[in-house]
Amino acid sequence: MDAVRGLAFFGFPLHAAGKPSDERAAHLFDVAVPMLFLQGSRDKLAELRLLEPLVRKLGPGASLHVVKDADHSFHVPAKSGRSDTDVMAELIDVFASWAGRLIG
Repeated sequence: MDAVRGLAFFGFPLHAAGKPSDERAAHLFDVAVPMLFLQGSRDKLAELRLLEPLVRKLGPGASLHVVKDADHSFHVPAKSGRSDTDVMAELIDVFASWAGRLIG
């Protein structure tokens, strides 16, 4: 486990759809490595009103990147003006930057 530098969550399932709660995240307070949460703003499995304060409570080792208009699978509606490919490129860029900082 010494080789683990951080954990990245692509669409962390904070709660069941339609049943908002942050109980599934209790174990995250025991994680001793940096965490990156990549989450869609329309994710029905992680309401931002619950996830944002949770990430703040986890402390400076946790960060959240919200993908505007994306759902749990990071799909965006056509009216957003973005494609799923655009969203995947954003996710890759954010993850690569975060991972690069971890490994120096």
